[in-house]
Amino acid sequence: MGDMVESSPVKAEVLQYEPTPCYPVLADPVAVGWAEAAGTLPAGTRVLAVDGPAVLDWAAVAAGLHAAFDGGRTRVEIADVRTAVRDWETVRRFTDSDELRDDPDFARLADGDLLGLMDTSALAALAGPDEGGVLRVLLGPGAALGDADVLWWVDLPKRYAEAAVKHGRGRNLAAPADEPPTLRRLFYIDWPLLDRHRDHMAGQIDRWIDVTDTVNPASIGGQALRETCRSLATRPFRTRPTFNSTPWGGHWGQETLGHNPDAENTALGYELIAPESGVLLGDDASRCVEVPFQLVVALSPVDVLGPAVYDMFGTSFPVRFDYLDTVGGGNLSVHCHPRPDDMRGVFGWPYTQHESYYLMRAGADSKVFLGLREGADVEAFQHSAHAADAHGTPFDIERYVQVFPAEAGQLYLVPAGTPHGSGEGNVVLEVSATPYLYSLRFYDWLRRDAADRQRAVHVEHAFRNLDPSRSGAAVARELVQRPRPLHAGDGWHEEVIGALPAMFFQVHRIAVEPGHAAEQQTDGRFHVLTVVDGQCAIVTTDAGHRHSVNYAETLAVPASVTAYRVHNPGPEPVRLVKAQVV
Repeated sequence: MGDMVESSPVKAEVLQYEPTPCYPVLADPVAVGWAEAAGTLPAGTRVLAVDGPAVLDWAAVAAGLHAAFDGGRTRVEIADVRTAVRDWETVRRFTDSDELRDDPDFARLADGDLLGLMDTSALAALAGPDEGGVLRVLLGPGAALGDADVLWWVDLPKRYAEAAVKHGRGRNLAAPADEPPTLRRLFYIDWPLLDRHRDHMAGQIDRWIDVTDTVNPASIGGQALRETCRSLATRPFRTRPTFNSTPWGGHWGQETLGHNPDAENTALGYELIAPESGVLLGDDASRCVEVPFQLVVALSPVDVLGPAVYDMFGTSFPVRFDYLDTVGGGNLSVHCHPRPDDMRGVFGWPYTQHESYYLMRAGADSKVFLGLREGADVEAFQHSAHAADAHGTPFDIERYVQVFPAEAGQLYLVPAGTPHGSGEGNVVLEVSATPYLYSLRFYDWLRRDAADRQRAVHVEHAFRNLDPSRSGAAVARELVQRPRPLHAGDGWHEEVIGALPAMFFQVHRIAVEPGHAAEQQTDGRFHVLTVVDGQCAIVTTDAGHRHSVNYAETLAVPASVTAYRVHNPGPEPVRLVKAQVV
């Protein structure tokens, strides 16, 4: 998540919204502090591996370990695993692609594994000789690949890593200490390799340590970690929501939900984005560990996703829910997302970034930019976009791109390759495919960033991926659909509000009258729900699990839940948006 900029606090009435949903840890209390973690190390341990992300204060981790083990052993020796990587030029060749080698913003999503970046001989030597009374600690990304007796995993939620790199702190994976870190490598190279490594080692982790606080980290045992995550895969749960700021951001997240009141704005709200979202484990937010949502999926993929979705997507959770808040902000850029061939061949992601916009709130004169105008001169559009990028020449985007009135409760479908953007004054619930880092901008209103530079656009990428068939009257007919009835019962009904043959997920809406409940079946596929109107719903499964979900909160319902009911306990009707893979 991006850094928060201090400003005057926002004062507004806040609806009930839980920003830190927590779930109990099974079979193990949450320990706090390095000393408590150290007390769990089995007697006779000769080599301890401490693995985790590259952008982490590893010096602080080393200091905590030294302090915790002082007096308990003859000596603690720490071996920095970062010294066992291959040379930087080799690493760069291994992780760069010809198509995007010199691209300032994008890189091909890294494939392969972390071992490919390591000097295996140097790694093997780090364990050292067997010296009585000495605890050898292999410390750093890739430590689990060494010869160790016990494996601890130290983790830092990704929002902190992004903030650190934005400030020039930390190191990219396998980079030398004097190499400035970049978000480009963090997003597209470091995170995919490290996530794959962590998921592969998940069954061997002996202790999970959340080092959000490096002085007093919270931790749980590895067995408790796995049992708790597998338990979550059988019941509805929420991920920890986060908001960050951008130059176009608004203030709905602050004023309505109470998020980050001192921030510059609450532009992007991550309700559930698998590569970044976390789940809080513990009795309350003051004493809990945060684990990646993706780890829950990796440990129980069939239970979470369902067999058919697992066959299609592997352990990648393929749907995301997030907010775009422009209330009191500005227009988003007009952009598109890579079409399938480019997404696979150039960017390296196996499925593309289809999106949809559900309007939670619309300003009186707000707009949604969507699709090309009938007969739009694409060559002139591209010339104007280049001139804006290179020379700061403004142009009227509406000469080329259609504009629709922003209508609260309407869903706008955005297949890959379709030019689109939300106008100012809106709250958009994005119900979309999981890829989220590939916004190819045609035009960004000559907006300046925090360093007073014109924000980057991606004219060549954008026009290469532009789908000219998403134009004219077909846009309104195919992408701005009217609801179609699907199921109904006593006091409730469900309707399809968005479906396209080209898109692998559908968006439904469930409406429940006060005191009634909607019957739901997962049919072997996960659901994701958000309350978009009304105060609260209660989701109860056939197995007896019960979870409340308030206005604007998002709930994951694993495929293994099978049957559940959505009850409206409030005094007014409630509506929920539901997404599922088809």
